[in-house]
Amino acid sequence: DTELARMARLVEEAQTGKAQVQRLADRVSAIFVPIVIALAIVAFTVWLLVGASPEVAFTAAVTTLIIACPCALGLATPTALLVGTGRGAQLGILIRGPQVLEQTRRIDTVVLDKTGTITAGTMTVTAIHPAAGTDEAELVRVAAALEHGSEHPIGRAITAAAPNPLDPVESFQAAAGQGVQGIVDGRLVAAGRTAWITTQWALPIPTDLADTITADEASGATVTVVAWDGQVRGAISVADTIKPTSGEAIARLRELGLTPILLTGDNPGAAKAIADQAGIEDVRAGVTPAGKLDTIRELQSAGRVVAMVGDGVNDAAALAAADLGIAMGTGTDAAITAADLTIVSGDLLLVPDAIRLARRTLGTIKGNLFWAFAYNVAAIPVAMLALLNPILAAAAMAFSSVFVVTNSLRLRRFRPLPTPTPGTASAAREPAPIGA
Repeated sequence: DTELARMARLVEEAQTGKAQVQRLADRVSAIFVPIVIALAIVAFTVWLLVGASPEVAFTAAVTTLIIACPCALGLATPTALLVGTGRGAQLGILIRGPQVLEQTRRIDTVVLDKTGTITAGTMTVTAIHPAAGTDEAELVRVAAALEHGSEHPIGRAITAAAPNPLDPVESFQAAAGQGVQGIVDGRLVAAGRTAWITTQWALPIPTDLADTITADEASGATVTVVAWDGQVRGAISVADTIKPTSGEAIARLRELGLTPILLTGDNPGAAKAIADQAGIEDVRAGVTPAGKLDTIRELQSAGRVVAMVGDGVNDAAALAAADLGIAMGTGTDAAITAADLTIVSGDLLLVPDAIRLARRTLGTIKGNLFWAFAYNVAAIPVAMLALLNPILAAAAMAFSSVFVVTNSLRLRRFRPLPTPTPGTASAAREPAPIGA
């Protein structure tokens, strides 16, 4: 029932499952084995017909069976999976199953959530803007009491800005990707996006407050509008900081041939500010959780093979729908459950490393299968011509198995690319806090 046991089960499932290439090997083996038996019978019969002694004929038949023993075929996939997923677990990369390996080879687009994925997710209040006739302390107190029921980083930032104890909230409800509402001090309070307040609640934003909101959003902050008693009472701006390694991670994803896209529910100003610092050109902001799912399906309909990287409950549907879902281990259980890969530490720099490891593991599996097939194809004619004795055939067969295992063990030497150090070109991308 522990988190550690759950992660161990994920690794075990990945190591014991079958990848698509292994299913192909199984189908080939189902045909290969009867053919080898038939070839052994043919070798025995032909040698007898040409006048060879029964000993020569029997030796050729037995050698054919020994040299073609498909041990290497059986070891090709599970040994590479065992070593590759085990090495990933050591690095904090959990691979859910062998089918993930094929998906990493095919992806050409990576869609990234912003808060908690590219950014640290530890937002802080940078500005408080009470409307005319509203006290700043009251605005913060009421908003914090309401947001205390929210799991979103913005809600936690607003809650942290108010002194304890907080007033109780009743009838709390969250509108996914829009805002929250509830009853505080007997008053119905709503806090959320500007568009949600003006459309869902039909409340106009005072002109001076609207100008302030526009300016804050343009600087990269995320603004929450607070309303009660049928009026907009003010706005609270929060800001996030990009993770120090996010810029380098995006650059490495590009080196792998992937096109990054920033997909977030935040306002365009905050999204653009983060995207500029991370080096992402394609930005899609103001997207609801359902909209994230629609975006993934839209990209897939356009022929893209999509990986989704996220950490929140609002990313879970998109993670499940993507061809490859990658969850930050520092995020929610819903995101981790929906994903194919989990980055335990939450460091975005491990995402390109995870893709590299998965692709290398798949490459090792294919190399093992090629060697096993090539060895059998080349050795069977030699055995049928009685140019080998059974002892040498047994040694050669054993060598092929040893080769496959040794080749798989090379994955233990996989190393993540070094983290950029301060003062390097990559480290120079590290930004200042948004809204500072």
